[in-house]
Amino acid sequence: MPKQFIIRHAKIYTPLTLISDGYIVVEDNTIKEIGREPYQGSVAEQINAEGLIISPGFIDTHIHGYGGRDTDEADVDAIYTISRGLAKHGVTSFVPSSVTMPHEALVKIAESIREARNEWRPEKGARILGLHLEGPYLSVEKAGAQNKKYIRPASVKELEEYIKASGGLIRQITVAPENPGALDLITYAVAHGITVSIGHTNATYEQTRLAIERGARKATHTFNGMRGIHHREPGPVIAVLEDDSVYIELITDFIHISPPVVKFVIKHVGPHRMVLISDSICAAGLPDGTYELGGLKVIVKNGVPRLADTGALAGSTLTLDKAVRNVHSLGFSLRETLMMASYTPAASINALYRDKIGLLAPGFKADIVFLDEALNVVKTMIDGEIIYEKN
Repeated sequence: MPKQFIIRHAKIYTPLTLISDGYIVVEDNTIKEIGREPYQGSVAEQINAEGLIISPGFIDTHIHGYGGRDTDEADVDAIYTISRGLAKHGVTSFVPSSVTMPHEALVKIAESIREARNEWRPEKGARILGLHLEGPYLSVEKAGAQNKKYIRPASVKELEEYIKASGGLIRQITVAPENPGALDLITYAVAHGITVSIGHTNATYEQTRLAIERGARKATHTFNGMRGIHHREPGPVIAVLEDDSVYIELITDFIHISPPVVKFVIKHVGPHRMVLISDSICAAGLPDGTYELGGLKVIVKNGVPRLADTGALAGSTLTLDKAVRNVHSLGFSLRETLMMASYTPAASINALYRDKIGLLAPGFKADIVFLDEALNVVKTMIDGEIIYEKN
């Protein structure tokens, strides 16, 4: 795209507000001006977006793979394959997620994220924000599709090595509060600007509260991989839902969680706390078949991945555009729904103002998704460059 251009006559969700007939002026890779038509200035290059919906690009803060490639390969080309694939689904930024693995393997993954981030350019696809360590400091009882033999006590020393290997790009870590050493690790992680997410946990309500008091501010795929709710032991779910400081991840494929529960949770916490995630594995975007996650065999049937040996759900094949359509179908407004896929995910990892993403406003990145009325992705723009366009 030229150095300066204008998008005109769009229905713009910033997503905090709606501009029904709006324009966006982009200069270099940044939004310079946003407003309501008619535009009074003079910009030669124009994109007519009449009849289209415009939102900040979607941000997936929990995703393992796409298109046959996986974060755990510790391979830069694998990360870029995921990046390119995600752009088709309106995702403009993402946090590649690892699973529980040996220490040396996680160091290599962290190094690959640093390299991929350093070499990233918009034409490679969705922006790489850093690494989400989903483990290895989890609960064996609530391991789910995590490899139990690599689950271990929390280690600040190991986390230090991951931070160094990634070049400071650890953005999120999932921790079970009851894991030995977890509370000290949470304190350390928070001090280093890492979002701590509570997940894969058999913690009690009180143990979860202690983690929140130490600075944990997110819940990993809430309900899944967590001790269930009991009227005499509320467990982690009630602890995270009741605390306004905690962001809530949900996999809204309507398989991991039933639609009535999705609707109940969003109504309770609101769009400013709800983070839509895919938690997709390498099988996303591909047919049913046999795949792998963290060294474990996964069978995908009817689009649903399960561990071959236990039948436990093993991530998903969901994409964020589908997650948006699903949530909107439950009766939530489009403004609320788009907020849960862009603004709130960015806020949950301190990326709104650190990375200038998740909001359409002057000074923010020109990361934009164009949608039709059925919420299908028509065009994806990253850093002011059109990276995907539907034929």
